[in-house]
Amino acid sequence: MGAATLVSVEDYLGTSYSPDREYIDGRIVERNLGEKTHNAIQRNLILFFGNRRKELGVQVFPEQRVQVSPTRYRVPDVTVVKTSQIQGEIFTAPPHLCIEILSRNDTMLYMQEKIDDYLRFGVPYVWIINPRLRKGYVATKSGMVEAASGVLETSDPEIRVPVAELLDID
Repeated sequence: MGAATLVSVEDYLGTSYSPDREYIDGRIVERNLGEKTHNAIQRNLILFFGNRRKELGVQVFPEQRVQVSPTRYRVPDVTVVKTSQIQGEIFTAPPHLCIEILSRNDTMLYMQEKIDDYLRFGVPYVWIINPRLRKGYVATKSGMVEAASGVLETSDPEIRVPVAELLDID
């Protein structure tokens, strides 16, 4: 097997992928998605934030490209920005919250690398939802903890989302 071909940032940005892919130091990286459970949780998140966007002062975006460094573009399952945060077509400033929903094939090593990228970039909150364990986790620069009492939270703005509500996919 030969070495993987590296792709320039310009070629990545000029190419449309369906579904969208991440760009990590010259490599195009496929994301695990497409499962009903994953999609239903993503839908529930978008509806939760969409219905409360004015009250919370936020906007919600599914599968939004976020440039976390000059050579890394991540595509969180759901991205939440404060309405006051000005962003272009590709987000180049840290969003308020990046949310990842674990798929069956996601490894902890892969997910930890994504979490580290978000936090190093300055994203204050990263939520990880594990549908199989029916648990949610909150990662901040202080570390990662299971959502105490089953509620995912942020402050400024104060957001509280019960994990059970997100997992209600019937």
